[in-house]
Amino acid sequence: MRVMLELVRIILIFGLLGSFFMYILTDLYGVNAVTSKYRWIAGLGIYVFLFVLYRNRWQFSGWYHGKGRKKLPQVVTYGLSGCAALLVVSPFLLRLFLS
Repeated sequence: MRVMLELVRIILIFGLLGSFFMYILTDLYGVNAVTSKYRWIAGLGIYVFLFVLYRNRWQFSGWYHGKGRKKLPQVVTYGLSGCAALLVVSPFLLRLFLS
């Protein structure tokens, strides 16, 4: 039962927070046709960042307390966070190169 509750929690975290942050960024990407066309790339960046947050913080405050709960290695955390930041700003970079 705890596994099911944790899965529902994950779906709610990713669904609600992901859509909230995309709603905020949609206004920023609506400036140009190129940025609004590629805003889905920023959505990927948001979900990568939420994954890093879940694996390093939020999984330890949930209902599931089984084996396999450990943080991401520091190199992986920095790498994924850097990729997420690059994905979030990439629509603006594409606007510069494709305009």
